[in-house]
Amino acid sequence: MIKRVRDFIKKQRSFIRFALVGCVNTVVYYLLYSLFTYIGLNYLFSHTTAFLISMIGSFYLNCYFTYNVKPTWKKFIRFPLTNISNYLISTISLFLIVDFLHFNKAVAPIIASILPIPFTYILSKWILEKKEAEA
Repeated sequence: MIKRVRDFIKKQRSFIRFALVGCVNTVVYYLLYSLFTYIGLNYLFSHTTAFLISMIGSFYLNCYFTYNVKPTWKKFIRFPLTNISNYLISTISLFLIVDFLHFNKAVAPIIASILPIPFTYILSKWILEKKEAEA
């Protein structure tokens, strides 16, 4: 049983690290979102700004911690592509959760941030692990 768990963890190491980076990124995003809405900015503007700032941190954490690759300008420029699905899914979800389901604006981004995780993982793995000659 323990060997199976170890083997599973070994096979899923990059996804586990991706999830840890995602947790850190989500905390940073949420703190920024909360700060921006607290000072009176629109919740969708706050979402977008916090998302962009936290995405930069996510790039470096994923390069160094998740995939153990060297960050390059080419990867940095392509990395936002990994977050297009994340941004679209989380933004549409946030809008629906706040405006149609009438959830609290403080709780809604936490719920909306869970849905895009699998898509973001697949795309970031493809972009960041791709060899520079191929990219």
